Amino acid sequence: MSTPTSTGSALPGPPNLARGMRARRGGAVPGLRYRKVEPADPEKAAEIDRRLEEWARGLDLFPVAWNGDFAGFQFGRAVVLQHPRALDPERLTVAGKLLLAENIVDNCYCEEDEDKGGSRSGLGGRLIIAQSALDPYHGPPDLQEEWARGVQADGPLRSYHWALKDYAALATPSQTDRFVHDIARLHLGYLGEAAWGETRYVPRIWEYLTMRQFNNFRPCLSIVDAVDGYELPEQLYARPEIQRVTALACNATTIVNDLYSFTRELASDPTHLNLPQVVAANDRRGLKAAYLRSVEIHNQLMEAFEEDSAVLAATSPLVERYLQGLSDWVAGNHEWHATNTHRYHLPDYW
Repeated sequence: MSTPTSTGSALPGPPNLARGMRARRGGAVPGLRYRKVEPADPEKAAEIDRRLEEWARGLDLFPVAWNGDFAGFQFGRAVVLQHPRALDPERLTVAGKLLLAENIVDNCYCEEDEDKGGSRSGLGGRLIIAQSALDPYHGPPDLQEEWARGVQADGPLRSYHWALKDYAALATPSQTDRFVHDIARLHLGYLGEAAWGETRYVPRIWEYLTMRQFNNFRPCLSIVDAVDGYELPEQLYARPEIQRVTALACNATTIVNDLYSFTRELASDPTHLNLPQVVAANDRRGLKAAYLRSVEIHNQLMEAFEEDSAVLAATSPLVERYLQGLSDWVAGNHEWHATNTHRYHLPDYW
């Protein structure tokens, strides 16, 4: 396979594909491997949204002008779909707070095309302080107090701090620590993507997928046991086979985001990295062929996740419960993407 360079040359495929769509097409990606789920209970989703909006307003996490984006994201429906076995509404609400906080940090610190302040430039400095909102600074009292005031003075940092505080109140210390470390992985992935964006480097397919193993939904999936009201013990969670099946689930559901975000990203920034764009650049094929190849890559990941899960589920009822939680999150996340027409629509490839 030829190695792409960082010359910034145009990627294969028509540059105005998104503008040339005949219609905004929703629904599931044809040929995609996924498990169907029941629609979210609208009353439950609305109640979670109400709680999240009240929480966000109380902490002044974002300006009123962003309310439309908040409503369009459908945070309540997302977590209701992703955690169908949640123990109670309080745990669903906490899952929503974490999801909302992660999106606020991503939009305000990282994503340039969201027009909310994100930038590749200086991202590392912002993310190290963001990590400290979850993994607090310890030092001389006067400097620790300055750090605390700094965290509370910034909306994205406040969102991380208070969301984790609420999560830690219902999770065990090891579950909380697991989440904090998975956010650090996420931040590392953000930095990798930002570095490639600054240099206009188009990665190899395996390089891109490696970056997406860090820049992905893992923090959301790492809380499935806490939200469902139990704990997969650390000694089990840390086992290599559990880490592999967790990574497969996270990687598959993250490629779902690449597929459903494709036309949206193409319209706002034709050079935005996603799997179809990277496949097109590496294989020198058009975007339609690259998109269909990306569906195949997703399906391979899903097949591996399902096969590994079937083997591991037989080893322990607790492991089986955890794997069911991962599968529920993956299936629910697909349903949220496939039915959120405010954010996503499919390319006209079929």
